[in-house]
Amino acid sequence: MNVLAAEWVKARSVRSSWLLVGLSLGAVPLAAAIAWAAIGMYDAASPPMRRTARIAELEEVVLIVPQLCMGVMGVLAITSEYATGLIRTSLALVPRRWPVLMAKSAVVGGLGLVVGPVVVFVTYAVTAAMLAGRFPVASFGERLSTLVASAVTVAVFALLGLGLGALLRSAAAAIAVLVGLVYVIPIVVGNLPEPWSEPLGSVMIGALPREIAGADLTSSVYGALLPPPVAGVVLVLYAVVPLAAGLAAVHHRDA
Repeated sequence: MNVLAAEWVKARSVRSSWLLVGLSLGAVPLAAAIAWAAIGMYDAASPPMRRTARIAELEEVVLIVPQLCMGVMGVLAITSEYATGLIRTSLALVPRRWPVLMAKSAVVGGLGLVVGPVVVFVTYAVTAAMLAGRFPVASFGERLSTLVASAVTVAVFALLGLGLGALLRSAAAAIAVLVGLVYVIPIVVGNLPEPWSEPLGSVMIGALPREIAGADLTSSVYGALLPPPVAGVVLVLYAVVPLAAGLAAVHHRDA
């Protein structure tokens, strides 16, 4: 418990943590601004165009903001200590090492579990209220499972960033891999010829919330091959595998 308390103090005592949480919450007004622009376009459109008007689920559109912010927080939670040398003090006080990484995981993962639902559910509530009467809006019950799965991905990103930071020890390198892994590679996969595009697209993190929810994926830019339990396991692996690799690196390398 002392290790966990120490990591919580570290997280809330640095300005970058508050900045990243604030930027994450900024996804809500961003989605509201997109909705406002869509309303303006709708009101200016002709009646035939209005009848066929559609808009993407804005909570999914802006989800990239808290995902990336919390992923960066996970990276900085450990790479900042390597950069300043504070990691030597941490590991000297906790020689077994694994409790340090687990405590960091609990802190950044816990923050992700708070920030993710706040952003996702508030964004849905605000934009659904704004768009109702103009665009088709799925009910809360219809969207609930997808909203929950989407919110959980924010915590997964935080743990993914922490694992990459522990493994690479460099904030720049870990953030570059984080961005490449979850944003660049899906673009490459999406442009692969079949039969490779859909199977590989199905395991991209962007595809997983809807697969977990068993939602309609006919219009998805990803694949749609994973049943909900398998998609859930893949999402967990996005967090567990980097953390395991990072833990092994912390155990076998000097601080």
